[in-house]
Order: sequence, then C-alpha cells, then structure tokens
Amino acid sequence: MPAWLTILLVMGVVIVLLTPSRAEFRWFMQLRRPRWLSFERWIPLIWSLIYLCFYASALLSWQSGGGEAPMAAYLVLQVLVQSYTLLICRTRRLVWGTAAGLAGWLWGLGLTIRVAGFSAPAAWLLLPFLLWSPIGTFVTWRMQKLNP
Repeated sequence: MPAWLTILLVMGVVIVLLTPSRAEFRWFMQLRRPRWLSFERWIPLIWSLIYLCFYASALLSWQSGGGEAPMAAYLVLQVLVQSYTLLICRTRRLVWGTAAGLAGWLWGLGLTIRVAGFSAPAAWLLLPFLLWSPIGTFVTWRMQKLNP
C-alpha cells in the first residue's frame, strides 16, 4: 500500500475511534465559553487545515527517508490532539482537555525539531499546529473557570 494511502487511512481510523458520540459532544457544546470567543464557528475549519498539514508533513517526512520512528511520533501526536474532546466529554472535566492540549503541543514541538533535521518543509507544516494549539489550550483553561 502506498505511503500516502497508509497515512490517510491511519489518520481516518484515529479520527473515527477517538471522536465522541453525539450525546457526549452535546454536553460539551452546552458548556459556557469566554465572551471573547467570537471565532468558535471557524474552529472546525482551522482543525481541518491543521490535519491537512499533519498529513502533508507526515507524507513529506516519509518521502524524505525519515523512517518509522517519525511516523509513530505523528501517530502519537494525532492521538493526543484527537483525544482532547473525547477526554473532556468522557470525564466531564475540562482539566483533561487542558492537559491533552499541553501534552500535544509539547509532543508537537519535539516532533517538529526531530523532523526539521531531515525535512524542513515537513517541519514548517507543523507550525500551524504549534501556533494554534496554545490558543485552544488557553480557551479550555478559561472555560474551566466558567464551568466549575
């Protein structure tokens, strides 16, 4: 199976397996949000673009001869990112989302540094995640105070 298809299938499986149910997500959507969060309707588009960058970065990493270790690191990153909402919904505790967001950002930073050693374009494609993730983590942290 070609690398492009393998990466795409693995990403799809992770998304399907780690997406909360509609009932779980409904609870999450009923939580209070900061008043300044005026861009919430754009968040799904932002994450779609970030996932597209993940895909392209992983593919470039593979094509650059990065090997299997970076592919496993991309998988861990996607699991951390995708589990954010699932953890919040299943535990009903926003602190788990904040922790997942921080862990994902730290892992993403390490992956970016590792990948930069053999593919600068693959590393650059991780930059949107590194810029956006702290915003999402901060929003979740602020939501903790609004939803004790």
